[in-house]
Amino acid sequence: MTEQRSGFPRRDAEGRVLTLGDLLGVSLAGLVIGVLAVVLFDWTFALIGSGDFGHANGWLAIILPAWLFWDDFRAWEFGAARVVAALAAAAVGVVAGLVVAGLAAGLPPLLSGGLGAATFTLGYAVVWFHGVHWLARRTG
Repeated sequence: MTEQRSGFPRRDAEGRVLTLGDLLGVSLAGLVIGVLAVVLFDWTFALIGSGDFGHANGWLAIILPAWLFWDDFRAWEFGAARVVAALAAAAVGVVAGLVVAGLAAGLPPLLSGGLGAATFTLGYAVVWFHGVHWLARRTG
């Protein structure tokens, strides 16, 4: 149970991310890669005349962080703690992300959505990590 897997993010024997720093680091790196991919696709489509640059949905950048969050969710044993923590984290992340994207509504969708995606990623990671650890200690 205390054995760790090698690699990054550091994980325990069950595959759960060990530290909030690792979760934030990997999820934000995934977000940056996602933003770069969306920018590349948007730029390519603008070059071939299929629209103006900056009009792609920046929210697509959360694909890699969401994949990491799903992987960590699956690593926790079945129970109410992981479901409650995931629902609370999703609610906080979505609301915070939509507020930030709404405040940036005058910007191109690529930028406002990217800011919303970044806010979602930070909010979800912090609430998920602390929530699932706190609830797991309480229930198990």
